[in-house]
Formats: sequence, C-alpha cells, structure tokens
Amino acid sequence: MQPAFPTATEVLIEVAREGLYLAALLSAPAVLAGLAVGLMVGAVQAATHIQEPIIGLVPRAIAVVAALSVCLPWMARHLVEFTAQLFELLPAVAGA
Repeated sequence: MQPAFPTATEVLIEVAREGLYLAALLSAPAVLAGLAVGLMVGAVQAATHIQEPIIGLVPRAIAVVAALSVCLPWMARHLVEFTAQLFELLPAVAGA
C-alpha cells in the first residue's frame, strides 16, 4: 500500500531531479552555440591550416555571450518558476 502523500525523501529526490534537468536545459543554449561556432571555426582552421588557438576562442566566446543575452528572459522565467515551486514545497519538507 502506497502512502497518499509523498514523503519528504521522495519530494527532495524529485526536486533534485528537476533541478538537474533545469540546469541542463538552461545551459543548453550557450553550450550549443559554442559547439556550433566551434565546429565552424575548426573547419575553417583545418581548411586554411591556421592553428592559432585565439582564433577559435574569440568567436566561441562571442557566440556564447550572444546566446545568453538572447535567452536570458527565458532562462530567468524558468529559474523564477523553479524557485517559487521550491518555496511552495518548503513547508511540506520541513514539517515532515
């Protein structure tokens, strides 16, 4: 027989799972932008035989900053929603 309400341990495991999922989701735009630009710059460097490391770093950094600035409102909305859910669950976990 399963309890009607989840235990504090189950709630904490669910919150940790959602937190890890949210961290992966929010880091995806920056990681994917860096990956895409890195692949393009790498292909150009391989084709031109220019192996200067700074040439690959600057476009990737610009792409990551651009992706973060474009996605910042979306990221902030998800973080605020997650934080609100945490505060709603706090009494249930603390009271158990």
